Amino acid sequence: MDIQRLILFDQDLLLRLNGSDSVFWDGFMWIATSTAIWAPAILVLLYIIFKNNKPSKALLIVVMMGLVIFLADRIASGICKPYFARPRPTHDPVIMYLVDIVNGYRGGAYGFLSSHAANTFSVSMFMSLLVRKRSFTFVMFSWAVIHTFTRIYLGVHYPGDITFGALEGLIVGSLVYLLYNSLQKRLFTETHYSASQYVSEEYPNSDLKLFYVTFILILLAIFLLGIGVAYFKYL
Repeated sequence: MDIQRLILFDQDLLLRLNGSDSVFWDGFMWIATSTAIWAPAILVLLYIIFKNNKPSKALLIVVMMGLVIFLADRIASGICKPYFARPRPTHDPVIMYLVDIVNGYRGGAYGFLSSHAANTFSVSMFMSLLVRKRSFTFVMFSWAVIHTFTRIYLGVHYPGDITFGALEGLIVGSLVYLLYNSLQKRLFTETHYSASQYVSEEYPNSDLKLFYVTFILILLAIFLLGIGVAYFKYL
């Protein structure tokens, strides 16, 4: 399959997944695409990290998380977008007038790779490798999928932008975790806990359940806000 056929496939898939006639889903996706709505979950993650590690190690983890986001974002936005210069669907003269948009939002000029996908998947990969619990991994990647699918729904990224952005994020998250693991083995003496009480060497199940509940409450809030948006638009 040549590159032109891949581009045509990507455009067709975007038009199939983009937008809807539902005011509710427009509101849901518009709210879910915002990083701010997920802030409580991020704060709970920071709480778990600092509660279960001595301050110096917790600080190292936070620095590594910052490095994950910085690298993922810079590779996507600072290198790939200007290098490939692929217009977003909302700026692509071939299909821009076929794309459904919400609240007039079209994003910047270029979309490959998706920095949303790179950032969310890099953090999800790093944190999943850190905690190593299936339920936690499921929740983290559920967040990544929801957060990045909104970009397709809103018409500001092709599925290919998201796919390659996610792949970049997975690689960055894995490599930074390897760096973290090497540093923490040199800098800290590990304390071992009972496997029945702890999901790893550091994180109690009770703390992770707090994160799961927070995630569910955020989804519920987005759902209710989506209903609110639909209601007021139909008034």
